[in-house]
Amino acid sequence: MGALFFLKESIFADQYASQKGFLQSLDPRVKVITVLLFIIQVLLAKNILVLLCLYAICLFLTYLSRISLGFFLKRTWIFIPLFSLFIAIPALFSFFSPGQTVITFRILGFVFNITSQGIAAASLFVTRVITSVSFAVLLSITTRHFELLKVLRIVLIPQIFVMTFGMCYRYVYLFVETLENVYRAIKSRVGSVAHYKKGQKIVAWNIAFLWARSYQLNEDVYKAMLSRGYRGEPIILDDFKMRVGDWLWLACAGLTFMITLYVTYLVKF
Repeated sequence: MGALFFLKESIFADQYASQKGFLQSLDPRVKVITVLLFIIQVLLAKNILVLLCLYAICLFLTYLSRISLGFFLKRTWIFIPLFSLFIAIPALFSFFSPGQTVITFRILGFVFNITSQGIAAASLFVTRVITSVSFAVLLSITTRHFELLKVLRIVLIPQIFVMTFGMCYRYVYLFVETLENVYRAIKSRVGSVAHYKKGQKIVAWNIAFLWARSYQLNEDVYKAMLSRGYRGEPIILDDFKMRVGDWLWLACAGLTFMITLYVTYLVKF
């Protein structure tokens, strides 16, 4: 139940997109373009100090957008960054990153050496993943999903991908609600303790039920969207308008991009 609550809070945190913060006040097109610029900078950066500066910019934007740092960090340090950490662990050792040995230890008679080059490579990889994920999450929680869908169409993302994304967003919400209701119904009838054989039957029955229910939900959601005028293109009431603040922020992001390129390719550390 806690996992379902975490999923709902992570995906459907539209209350942050409705707040009066810095990023919320920007034109969605500018937000998407500038966040993409920052992510490109993260991918191009070859020095961990540059990545840490970009991450600091991300956290500062989070503060200016009136988003709780605890809420933000929980959603950017779980799943993908932790998974990348496990991927980066082999790079610590000398058989993947030969170089100057920093730590040596034995396990079952085998000698393992951790090198300074391996630590640098693993740190760079993990920091790059965390920073890029943080910018992507910041964009998603400061932009209403229908505005984001429209921006994707403006930047010429194919309609089928945008339509699929919009359907998934609506469907996942209903699916999570169904899971919550099923879990609450089982707990109210069975209790917190049940025999494992009975538990297996309950799980098997619910898998079948959720499969049938999810198929029906898919049809219902699509028909509901069609009945409300949906024809594959996201529609919003307000048109996008560029303001002075949007142009200034776009210029700042462009300047940051140029500085990152200069530091990455022309400055020797």
